[in-house]
Amino acid sequence: MNNDILHNIPFIAAALAVIIAQASKPFINAIVDHRFDWSLLHSTGSMPSSHTAGVIALLTGIGMTEGIGTVDFAISMTFAAIVIHDAMGVRREAGKQAEVINEWSRILSDLHREGQFTPENLKTMLGHSFSQVVGGIVVGLVVGFSITGYILAH
Repeated sequence: MNNDILHNIPFIAAALAVIIAQASKPFINAIVDHRFDWSLLHSTGSMPSSHTAGVIALLTGIGMTEGIGTVDFAISMTFAAIVIHDAMGVRREAGKQAEVINEWSRILSDLHREGQFTPENLKTMLGHSFSQVVGGIVVGLVVGFSITGYILAH
């Protein structure tokens, strides 16, 4: 049994899924919004969900290497469900609240032009829509099956 993390197939699949999903965000944004934004390389939110891609690739890698009846698979399934729920629920709602707070900050700033009030914008793109999570699931499944299958075959 090799305890080296760099030989851990599910970890490799998950890490690559996160990198691929995150790296694709500026390009997908350029296609959808006709605006290339390099800052999406290190940003939360946007299409596809790299969090979802990572946990689904991890889940897929564990399922393929250890089986779906294992404790590790059950743990990764639970972990994936929590991460996906958080991405679509809590973080998305926090982003909506940040939009409202930012608007109030702009209003207060206009009321206090003398510089007494200086708003700091909160990050509004925290969570993911359903389609962004589905995009992450697709990336995670493709990378998980591809990487795990390739490594197991060699």
